Order: sequence, then C-alpha cells, then structure tokens
Amino acid sequence: MASGVQVHDDVKTIMDEMKVVKADSDQNERIRLVVLEIKDGFIVIEKVLREKDLANQDVFKQFLSLLEPSRCCYILYDCHFETKESSRKEELVFVMWAPETGHIKEKMRYASSKDSLKKILTGIKHELQMNDLSDYGTRQSFGERMGKGVVRLEGVDLA
Repeated sequence: MASGVQVHDDVKTIMDEMKVVKADSDQNERIRLVVLEIKDGFIVIEKVLREKDLANQDVFKQFLSLLEPSRCCYILYDCHFETKESSRKEELVFVMWAPETGHIKEKMRYASSKDSLKKILTGIKHELQMNDLSDYGTRQSFGERMGKGVVRLEGVDLA
C-alpha cells in the first residue's frame, strides 16, 4: 500500500554520504545518526548527528534518546560493533520507530511510506521495526540483531 509520500532529494544525498566514508575524510564529520520525518508529503531530514556532535557520548544511548514515546520517525544509524573474531564492523541500520503510544493514523502513514524510502536505501545491512523500547532497547538485544558473536556495541562490552 503506497502512501504517495515522496523522498526528498536531501535524504538521498545524505544517504549517499553515509554509505561512502572515505578513509582520508575527517572522521569528526562522519554522519552517525539521521532522523527522518514525514512532512508536507515528503520524507525529510529532521536531525543529523555527526561524530563531532556525539563526542564523549554513548552513541547507542543517544540513538535511544531519539525515540520519542508518542511520535513516529525513521532513523538511519551508522552502528559500530565488534565480533568474537575481533573484527570491527560499521554497518548501516534503518529503523522505523512506530511507538505503541503513537497515533494510529501516523503509524499507518509511516508504515505505508516505508517502501518509498527503502527504494533509495541501498547498502543498508539491517532493517528494524521498533514499537517499544523493550523490542531492542538494550545494548544486548540490539547487538544480537547486528549478528551472531557481537561482543561490543559502540565500544561497550555486551556481557
């Protein structure tokens, strides 16, 4: 079911910037979190958080703080984690946040608009639909969604 909502060109641009991180680029300018909302018939950028904005902060906790209890949104999350094999990974996660306490009409609009956004989200490794913080609201449960053998999420041990 298509909603008729279109993806703004700025979202496509920021997605491309998140996908291609150049080794010689300033890591402080790296985009880590992007909040998207539906406004005036378009999926638009509400907020962008770069590495420099999150300095000395727990990125996972910052991600959770973006999930408002009564407002739907989409979030693009550049998630950093480590596995048992000691490999460091950086993967893009697409989250649709549709809280149980949100308005039913808004939840339906976000659900029916997700496909138009997903068409431009090439390179996304993980897609999550979250309706309650109990879904993936702990570092442990979120880490399990990133794959088997995840031992650290955003520099913090899961055990």
